[in-house]
Amino acid sequence: MLQALAGALTRWSTRWVPDAWIIAVILSLITYVLGLLFTKSTAYQLVQHWGNGFWILLTFAMQMCLIIVTGYILATTPLFTRILNGLARLPKSPKGAIALMALVSMVLAWLNWGLSIVGSAVFTRFMVQRQRGIDYRLLVATAYLGLGVMWHSGLSGSATLLVATPKHFLEKDVGIIPITETTLHPFNLILAAIVLVALVAFGPTMHPRREETVEADPALVKEAGFTPPPKPREMTPALRLEHSPIINLVVGIGGLVWLWWYFGGKGFPGVNLDAVNFTLLMIGILLHWTPASFLKAAMEAGTFIWGVVIQFPFYAGIFGIIRFSGLAEVMAGWFTAIATKGTYPFIVLWYSGILNYIVPSGGSKWAIEAPYVIAAGKSLGVSNAITVIAYAWGDMVTDIIQPFWAIPLLGVAKLEFRDIMGYCILYFLLYMLIISAAFLLLPVFFAI
Repeated sequence: MLQALAGALTRWSTRWVPDAWIIAVILSLITYVLGLLFTKSTAYQLVQHWGNGFWILLTFAMQMCLIIVTGYILATTPLFTRILNGLARLPKSPKGAIALMALVSMVLAWLNWGLSIVGSAVFTRFMVQRQRGIDYRLLVATAYLGLGVMWHSGLSGSATLLVATPKHFLEKDVGIIPITETTLHPFNLILAAIVLVALVAFGPTMHPRREETVEADPALVKEAGFTPPPKPREMTPALRLEHSPIINLVVGIGGLVWLWWYFGGKGFPGVNLDAVNFTLLMIGILLHWTPASFLKAAMEAGTFIWGVVIQFPFYAGIFGIIRFSGLAEVMAGWFTAIATKGTYPFIVLWYSGILNYIVPSGGSKWAIEAPYVIAAGKSLGVSNAITVIAYAWGDMVTDIIQPFWAIPLLGVAKLEFRDIMGYCILYFLLYMLIISAAFLLLPVFFAI
């Protein structure tokens, strides 16, 4: 039954869900029609609102690109890959390997989702090289847990870091919300810990019997990790500089001195998108050791960011229509009509989760939702920080059954999403129950 359901969902996604940029255009048209129907703006004015909003998210888009790039750079450092290779030797059984994969994937994603994209894929290869008898489909599905269930609760969450960053596009509405009120909120930390423990324990129970296990083809995972560029035979002064650690040391040490000053004065409340990106970039520069290695990693990372560059202006256009036409207030009224203060976080959770299956991008989708979910929360008396937390977890509800962010992992693993969908559905069912119960109980244990 699970395989049939997995196949049906995969066929539906493949047949009916177009490229993410096309979805952005379709959503722009839908928002435009909503503006015509429910606001006083004319058709001509709505086009003006769309164009006026088009470049509002340039800073945010650049920050999202850097999250991806810096995560990739750090994941490809020799030290990081050696750590993953060493960890892959630890499990003593296939079930132990699945548990360790779940732990590594989710911890990496909590630290940085860009790091998890690459790190989980590399760890999958190391694990197959070092272990025998592991079901490859379950291993790859488990490697997707970081992006599927954990990332937006962590230190690189798009919405949580954005509202902590000065001059963000919502600052006039919500001010600056430090991560001590979102990512480091006791509810968020407790829920992340429960999800981590539950899925690490649950994954091994799904491992099939030996006769039903599908192992990886060794030829598919022959190479793992990042290969620095070799030194040329003839070294010119310019090439010597590129393969020398001097430049990296100067930049990296300077960066660490600045971080010491910055966090010495601000502490944890100083964590925001810019601080996270700066930290990962400096560490990546130091660990790659030479400019040649660092620049090769950066060039490879650049292939992952084109979608953000092209799509974010269109989502900013949607934001412009919603905000400047008054549609935000209208849509906020729809939410307040069906919610109470106690049920609002749960409603935001599932609304965001359903929309996430169509728009699988926590950053761009936040630009669409933020104006009206924040306004509705305010009118119901829900704090802005709790609304952001509800959005962050809602943004992950359907990630584990959405193939978009699994594409890099599947490319490395040489699998199709339908190969892992059955296991992903089982992870989703348990995950859904845990976070639904958590948000229903949120008003009982915490002030919202």
